[in-house]
Amino acid sequence: MSDDAELRVGIIGYGLAGAVFHAPLVASISGMRVAAISVGDAARSAQARRDYPHATIYPTAQALLAAAGTLDLVVVAAPNDAHAPLGVAALEAGLPVVIDKPFAPSVAEGQRVLETAERAGKPLSVFQNRRWDNDFLTLRRLMRGDALGELARFESRFERFRPTPKAGAWRESADPALAGGLLFDLGAHLVDQALQLFGWPESVYAEQARRRAGVVVDDDTFVALRFAGGQAADLWMSVIPRVSGPRLRVVGARGVYEKYGLDPQEAQLASGLRPGDAEYGREPTDLRGTLATELDGLAIEARVESLPGSYQDFYAGVRDALRTGAPMPVDPRDALDVIRVIEAAHASAERGEVVHPAR
Repeated sequence: MSDDAELRVGIIGYGLAGAVFHAPLVASISGMRVAAISVGDAARSAQARRDYPHATIYPTAQALLAAAGTLDLVVVAAPNDAHAPLGVAALEAGLPVVIDKPFAPSVAEGQRVLETAERAGKPLSVFQNRRWDNDFLTLRRLMRGDALGELARFESRFERFRPTPKAGAWRESADPALAGGLLFDLGAHLVDQALQLFGWPESVYAEQARRRAGVVVDDDTFVALRFAGGQAADLWMSVIPRVSGPRLRVVGARGVYEKYGLDPQEAQLASGLRPGDAEYGREPTDLRGTLATELDGLAIEARVESLPGSYQDFYAGVRDALRTGAPMPVDPRDALDVIRVIEAAHASAERGEVVHPAR
């Protein structure tokens, strides 16, 4: 593919993932355009036509894939249980694929997707967008500058107060075997970040609960990962707390970084703000994190301005990979490791014991 070729992107699904994340991010990248969307719901179909009047709107994923020759990339933004089968179908149709996280409900299904990509010889990536959160980018910068020293503990939370389950929401009503629940939803981000920092865990311990009336999947979960280098990652995901704890608390030999508040990009995208807008990815100054460290023997505590979040960098990486043959921005084998850890966490919670996951 030439360096100036425009990539025609088809998006399967136009719910939260497709409409708020994928389509706006694709449209923000020079050299990419939203060329097709598949959506079955009439209201969402009408919204897709308004949002992307030059895109072809298909009633089903199968209809979109039947037109594979008109596309250069497919994004699977359907419900979790459809990620693997639609990813396989898109690869078999001869297209590179991006799959929203979690890219499969089980390790076996994930392996099937990877094997299909290898047989088809087509690039595959997974949308682990939280690698481009403002807090995680800022943590990476602090690590490069050695403000924290060797890391010892990573505490990470996604806590949202939602005391009443949303009627009809598949994330809260789907069978756990079909990748419903918080561990598959928010946990896929938290586990991915921990693995990016420390590698493969030696042990996994988890606690899961269904706190709200009527839910059939976990809505209050804790996962503890321990690593060969002695590092610890403690991860919380919950819709129970009225007041959230710190989004990140990272302890190193030289310093501590603590950050409250979620990255603003999801809310910004939902409100119509787009990458390239002056305020996109930026947060209010009162949400800046705190760094306590030591410089030349002097103890320092200071507020740290967060680097702007940049989910669009994922799709810039996809564009460059398809044009040049460079690696995709997220290796699907990393995403498969996330599913392995999630499976181990489910097993730990069911048995009430520490699990040593195989890789």
